[in-house]
This record gives sequence, C-alpha cells and structure tokens, in this order.
Amino acid sequence: MTEPPQPPNQPPTPSGYGHLPGPPPQAGYGYPQQGENPYAQQPPTVPQQPSAVPQQPAHYPPPPAGMPGMPPPPGLPGMPQPSSGMTPKKKLTVLIAASVAAVLVVGTVAYVGFFKDDEHPKPPVAQESTSPDAKPSGSPSVDEGDGSGNGAADADLNSARKQGEDRVLWLKTAKVDGPGIGVDTKGQWVVGDTVAKTVWKNLTGYGAADGKEKWTISFPGDICAVTDQMTADAKTVVMFKNGESDSAECNQMRMVDLKTGKEGWTKEVPKEGMFDLSAGPSLSLTADSVSVNRVTRASVFKVSTGDKLFATPAEGCMISSYLGGNGKMIGIATCQDADHTVEVKDADPATGKSTWSFRLPKDFTVTSVYSVDPLVLDIGNEQKKERSIVVLGPDGKQRATVTGEGSFATGCKSFLSRSYQGCAAGLVDSNTLYLPTSTQAGTGNEIVAFDLASGKAKWRTPAGDKRTLTPVKAANGQLIAYRKAEYDKGGEILSIPAAGGEPTALLRHPSGPAAPVESSFYSPKADYVDGRFFLSVTHLLARGKDEKFLMVFGK
Repeated sequence: MTEPPQPPNQPPTPSGYGHLPGPPPQAGYGYPQQGENPYAQQPPTVPQQPSAVPQQPAHYPPPPAGMPGMPPPPGLPGMPQPSSGMTPKKKLTVLIAASVAAVLVVGTVAYVGFFKDDEHPKPPVAQESTSPDAKPSGSPSVDEGDGSGNGAADADLNSARKQGEDRVLWLKTAKVDGPGIGVDTKGQWVVGDTVAKTVWKNLTGYGAADGKEKWTISFPGDICAVTDQMTADAKTVVMFKNGESDSAECNQMRMVDLKTGKEGWTKEVPKEGMFDLSAGPSLSLTADSVSVNRVTRASVFKVSTGDKLFATPAEGCMISSYLGGNGKMIGIATCQDADHTVEVKDADPATGKSTWSFRLPKDFTVTSVYSVDPLVLDIGNEQKKERSIVVLGPDGKQRATVTGEGSFATGCKSFLSRSYQGCAAGLVDSNTLYLPTSTQAGTGNEIVAFDLASGKAKWRTPAGDKRTLTPVKAANGQLIAYRKAEYDKGGEILSIPAAGGEPTALLRHPSGPAAPVESSFYSPKADYVDGRFFLSVTHLLARGKDEKFLMVFGK
C-alpha cells in the first residue's frame, strides 16, 4: 500500500490557453507480431477441431492513423511496463492506497484500494451448467462470406452441440484486399431487426436473425471515427477522411439513419484556431447533440441538421472533449496554470453553458468516464502512481469515492486519442458501478458491483476457474455479462441482479467447432439484444482472404 499524497496547494485562477494533457506514449513494446494460429486462446496441447472460417492470423488493432508502428499507449504509473513482444491485450495492475487523500477544491479524494484479499468471503460463482430438459435442435447453415447472408458452409458450427447448449445463428466473414496495416471495422449497432457494422469505407446493415445484407452506405474515404451512441430514432454520426492519400485528414462528418440505411447531411469539421489538430478525433452523442473531440479543441453539432451549436471557448481552461450521455454533457479541460490543472465542467448540450466546475488534484488527469449521468470519473496521477474513481453529484460536488479490493483494468486514452467513453469495461446503471477485475494468466476474474452512494463494494461474482467475465450492458435492474469462450468451451451470457445473487444463464454457446472460432475474436465488440448475442472484430488484416467478422448466437 502506498502512502497517500499530501494535500496540494490551491492552484491559481485559470486563464488563457491550455496545454496538451498527459505525457506522450512511451516506447517499450510495439505492434504485435501476426501469428500463424487463428485462435488466440488455443493451447498447444489441444487437438485441432474443424473450423468454419479459413485459417488466418489473430486480429490485432492497428497503430493510430498516420502513425505506423507506434507503440500502444502506456498504462497508469505503478503498472509494470511490458517487455518487447507483449500484446496490448494483457491487463496490467496497479497498487493504490485505500485511504482519504488529496484535498480538492470541492471535497476529498480517497484512492481505490486495488489489492487482493484471500480471506474475502467467497460469493456464488457463475457456474457452468446444462439444462436436462433442453434438446439440441436442427442448426442453420452458416455464412461463408459471399455477401448473400446464410450461404452454404463447409462445416456446421452447431454440429457438436451438447445438451442444453444454444446455437450459432450465423457467422459472417469478410474478404477485403486493403493496405498493409489492415482496415478497421469500427462500431456495432443493433437497431430492431438490424445489426450494422463498418468495414473500411462502408457501413452495412445485416438482418439480425439471418445475417442477410439489408443496406450499404459507401464513403469516399476511410471511416475514421464512430460512436456507439445514437439518438432515440436510431440516427448517429460517422466520420471519414477527406481523401485517399496518406495526408488525408479525418475531418468529414455524415449523419446516417441506422434503421433505414439512409444518409443524411455531410459536413466538414471547421478548424477552431491555428492549433486545432484533427489527429485521432472521437465522437460523443447525447440527445440531438454530437461532439467532435480533437487533441486541443472540441466542437458540438446538431445531429438532426448538422448545424454547429458551440465549440471550445476562446478563454479560460481549454476544453478538448465534450462527452455526452442520458441527455447530459460535460467538458474536460486543461488550465494554463503552473500545474496544468484538469477541470471537469457541466455543459448544456445545446448551448455549452456551464454552471459548475470540478478541479482535479495536482498532476491528476481523467482516464475514463464510466457515466455522464450519474457522473463517474476514473482519474490517475502517473507521477505518483495513484488512481481514484470519484462520483460527482448534479451540482458538481463530490458525492463518493469508490474503494474496494482487486486489480482492475485502467482506461485506455492515449496521447492522440480523445476517447474517454466505451474504452474500459466499467458500466453504470442507476446507483451501481460494475467493474471487472483484471485477468491474469491461469486465473479467472470477477465482476465487482459498487454502490455509488457510499463507494463501497456491494457484491462480487467470480467467473469460475480460469474464465473471464466482461460486463456487456447494465439496465432495468440487472447486469448482462459475457463469460468468454475458450478453445474447447463456448461462451455464456449471464444475467446478474443489481442486488447480487446467483447468475442466470440466458445463452449457452455451443462447444465443438464453434468454440475455437468464438474464442479467437480478439478485443471484440459485444452486445446482447432481444435474446441474441452479437460478437464482432474491430480490425481486419485485409489480405484478400475470408476473415471472421461477425458472429451471432441465439436460441
């Protein structure tokens, strides 16, 4: 346990222009090598099973746009830096004092205690089980990537289903001949009977039940930024590059209707001053407002019309990101004081007007925003190897600080990325924060639920021996979690009550030839909607060969 820092001095009143928050990425390990094994979790001693997808290397995300070979962003301090060859998927841990510390302008911060407690009471484990009444049924054909939906398959992914296991509804593969670093497949939206997904320069909607293509929107440049958020009537904004050259900028916006596949307005993001850099933009959407966040500036537009609503103010602490959710919005700013203090402000989604600001302690930055309403911030001090999760009330005053035992994953915002949302696996619903503990080789993890009123842990659900649980969505008084597949075991979709208790299996994915395919999805997008589980890749090697792309499970 580390000693808490001394209370910082009151920083001077902020004024003028800000400064780039956070340190540049550290060297140490680079872009992972592409292996010959298409199944990332395949142990060398496990015999090969038939596969419904072509042999291919595991999918790894590319380096940031315009930065070939750039190493992944560093973790928070206190986390051991990995040596050469380690993939960025490996979770790292951090030890932080669990005590009241650094005095803030509007309260105090206590640091999350991330350490193991072997004597902690053992809660119910999410056990694997089968239903004696369930009978395997006839399985559908599986799409082999010819673009026609459910085509003929060389191997039936449901052929070796065990009693009580559910089905692979369909598997979509993609055949793309692209640049050497591959292509991104950003986003995943499930709207009614349609699941939409991007591939390089296209956004396509597929039938959720059968995988048949319903519509496609083509863009003149690479799709370079999306948001998982959408309006109440299923509209979202997609960003794409203004050309195909290496110097093309990610500064074009287009509104799309995810329900119908129709395109709306298209607009270029205007520069907000000479120091406005378009590298690595991110999007955040709430109500009828969408923000475009860049390295030092941010602009907000109306989703329905494309009209500009407001942008980073010319004076005061420099806002580089506006983040939205549940009809609310906040701004994250860096001040031009001696400590380059970070402030979090509320912002009206239509006008940008602020009524309060919350100043972080010296050398602290925001690493993740788990929720805007209620506002839950993950903040860290790289220099002093400290981390804290704070809960703010509607008035911007600190309401609670999360404390608990375990090693938890950190945020993944990098020097060139303004994305604070949807990166870490934490979810918030009503008055509860759900966080998964980090995975370690040969051990299972658990999901911990924290009460946002007190900051204390309410319950813990272990994944089971050597398994991994990941929160998928939290709503209506329950948490939906995905127990990841292994090479010889299918995954499971579990429902856990917000009050805790025994998990209920909503779906049990098939073993046999389906399990190694499911387990090989590297850092996938996942969603559970209307009894179906959607699992998709975020990057393709794009070497002109069929690659697994989107896999859907159901009853």
